[in-house]
This record gives sequence, C-alpha cells and structure tokens, in this order.
Amino acid sequence: MARRAKEALLPVRSSPAYRRFLAARLVSQTGSSMAPIALAFAVLQVGGGAGALGSVLAVSMVPQMILTLLGGAVADRHPRGRIMVVSHLVSAVTQTVVAILVFTGHALLWQLLAAGVISGVAGAFFGPAAQGIVRQLVDRELLREANALLRLGQNIVKIAAPAAAGVVIASAGAESAIAYDAVTFFAASWMLSRLRVPLTPVKNTRLLQALREGWMDFWSRRWLWIMVVQGAVCITPWLIGYQVLGPLYARDHLGGSAAWGVIVAGFAAGLITGSVVVLLLRPRRVGLVACTATASMGLPLVALAAHAPLPLLVAATFVTGVGLDVSINTFASYQQSEVPVDMQARTSSYSLLGQQLPIPFGYMLAGPLAATVGIIPALVSCAVVIVAVAFVPLCSRQVRAMRLPGRLSEEVPTAGAVPVTAGASSRP
Repeated sequence: MARRAKEALLPVRSSPAYRRFLAARLVSQTGSSMAPIALAFAVLQVGGGAGALGSVLAVSMVPQMILTLLGGAVADRHPRGRIMVVSHLVSAVTQTVVAILVFTGHALLWQLLAAGVISGVAGAFFGPAAQGIVRQLVDRELLREANALLRLGQNIVKIAAPAAAGVVIASAGAESAIAYDAVTFFAASWMLSRLRVPLTPVKNTRLLQALREGWMDFWSRRWLWIMVVQGAVCITPWLIGYQVLGPLYARDHLGGSAAWGVIVAGFAAGLITGSVVVLLLRPRRVGLVACTATASMGLPLVALAAHAPLPLLVAATFVTGVGLDVSINTFASYQQSEVPVDMQARTSSYSLLGQQLPIPFGYMLAGPLAATVGIIPALVSCAVVIVAVAFVPLCSRQVRAMRLPGRLSEEVPTAGAVPVTAGASSRP
C-alpha cells in the first residue's frame, strides 16, 4: 500500500507542468465553488425571485451546449494552454464587472443574465481544452493517477469552498465572494500562461472538416458512443430523482433541508473516497466499473422510495459517490489513452454534448412526473430506468475489453508523453 501511495503521486513528482496545471485548476475551483452561492444572493439583492435565480444559474448551460463542438475543434487546432488562459481571462473580467455592479448597487437582472451567457461561452472553450491537455502533461500510464489527483483536489474544494462562501457573504456581502472568484480566475490564468504545451500536429483543414473528423473519430469508437448513450439515458433519471425529487422528499418526510444537507455531504464524501480508491487500488476493468457505478445511482432513489432511515440514506449516497468518481476517473483515463492526442478535444466534446443534451428535458420532466404519479412512484421509476440500462453496454465486446494498464514501472516514466517545459509561456 505504501508503494501504491508513492506511485499515486508520480504525476506530481515527474511533471512540473502537471503540478502547475493542477495548482491552477484548484485555485480556480475555489472561486468557482463559491460563485453559485454568491450569485444566488446577488440575484436576491436585485429583487429577483426563484424564477430569476433559476434563469441566471441555467443560462450558462445554453452557450456551453451550443458551442462545445466548436470549442473542441478550436482546442485541437490551437495551443490548448493559450485557450485556457484566454477563457479564464474572459471569466475574470466578467466576474470583476459583476462584483463592481453588485457593490455599487447598480446590478440589474439582465446584466447578471448576460454575465452568465459570457461565462458559458468561456466554459465551452475551456472544457475541451482542459480535457485534451492532460494527455500532453503526463505519460500515458500515469493518466489514471493524474485524473484522480485532479478530481480528489476538486472534490475537497467543492466541500470546503461553499462553507467559506457563506462566511464571506455574511460578513462582506455577495460582491466580495464574486470578486474573489475573479481573483482566482486571474491567478489561474497567470499560472496556466507559464505552461509550454506544443501544438499537436493537425491537418490544415477547415473548421467544418475538423468537426466532421471529430464526429468520425467519435463514431468509429463503438465503446465510446455506447457508453455516452448509456450515460445520457441514465443521467436524466438520476438528476430527476436526486436533485429535484430528493429535496422534495426531504421536505415531506425528513424534516427539511438539514437532513438533505447530511445526505448531500455523504455523497460528497463518497466522491472524495472514490478518488482515493482510484489512486490506491488502480481499477483496470473500465467497462465493468463504469456500468456498476451507473447502476449504483439507483441505490439512493430506492432507499428514498423505501423510506429508509437517514443513516441508510447517507450510506446509499456515499456508495454512489464512490462508484461515480471511480467511474469518471477510469473512463476519462481510458478515453485519453485511446484517442489520439490531436483528436482529444473534438472527440471529448462530442461525448460531453451527448450526455448533456437530455439534462434540460429531464429538469422539465421532473415536475409533471411528480405531479402525475407522485414522488415515491417517480423515484421508483427513475431507479428502474437506471438499473435496466446500466449493464446493457456490457453486451458489447468492445466495452467488456476496456482495460487500463496494470502496475506502473518503478522508474519515473518519460516515454510517450509530449515534452513539456514549465516556466515558459503557452506559445508553441
């Protein structure tokens, strides 16, 4: 176990560029985890209600869904480090303006909506670039550990930062938390600007041709689109059951938000534990892990429908959190190792879009479903869909054959990684 713990830190020890990338992502995450809470209070401060708050929080999803494919094509044709820097700078300036408007009392709802749109556009370009750049920072056999360390840090921040946001907002106002988010974007962009990540060799093709090549690569990998379809089908009932019906159930049967907060904390603890599991146990059978983790999403919904006591509900969400984080880590590592470096962003953008498309429809379906059949039958229905679909991909031989490399070498690996020099700009 001690040897595995040592190997788990190899990405940090062997790649100065990965260390800087990891630090930049975590710095940025501290602000991004505070921002939704601060934004909620800013909306209330300008006189908005629940509808306005929902619109502000959801409006950033629209440009992300529309522009994700474009972001993937751009990230495979231009330096990914530079794209990340520019995206962060756009977000930093946007959040700075929002903080000033809220502080001076001149913020209006349409301005907050516009800021959400701009942030969504920046995210559409940042996401594919960040996904594609990991393969350039570490050796192929270290991808699993690199992804796990990143998610471990982000999951810890996601727990600690909202609590800190509450203190900051209570003592200094929502504008202070938003300003802090802007500062973290500026800091992270500076850190990322010091990465030198060579431009991956790509054909000098037009944008539409680049998008077509991305689609062809995505569609040619049966294991990939099968898992994306499975995720798209299962994520919708999970979000309906956990994010929408769960709080309603807690209000009616558990005494309110306090109990639901404990359940959510159990899920967050599971996500952190899942990252540790990946680092120490290094699961290899990607398809089996992903399908089992997907099936585990039905566990909390069944527990809610069965009126399980609070400790069992927390345990159920903890197990699901562990499974989901292990699945996300292993699947992302496998995809990064199998897809060519020059196709990483485009292929991952199709994967991301495929899983995101049903989400808005799921949110819209949740209310009518609960009103028509009731919360408990709706929870059962969601769980049945998840479990029924979860293991279907294993019918594919390609999915069953998905494996990650086994034991890491004792030597610090150098072969296979794209040379990266820290301390330089992001210019190729």
